[in-house]
Amino acid sequence: MAGNVNYTDIMVGRMREVYTDNPTRESVEFLATEFGKSTRSVIAKLSREGIYVPIERKTKSGEPIVRKREIVAQIESHFGDNFPSLVKATKADLQKLVAYL
Repeated sequence: MAGNVNYTDIMVGRMREVYTDNPTRESVEFLATEFGKSTRSVIAKLSREGIYVPIERKTKSGEPIVRKREIVAQIESHFGDNFPSLVKATKADLQKLVAYL
């Protein structure tokens, strides 16, 4: 039993065309307006199609955001062991530890 189709094949083709030519937030907003959908809906569909490129998030100082689990993974890789409780340390302490390694 087929439900309502949220995006037709023609719409998906248009999304692919517009977004791959210019993978920006503006393209997503343009497509959302064109199809009468929310930007989240368009992003979700682009993601399911495997063509959405997430915008790189940055800190207030302009540096890329690095998650604590990524820092812990670097430390564990360096020592070749697992340290499950290390994620409870502050991000600043973890960054200092990586700098010493």
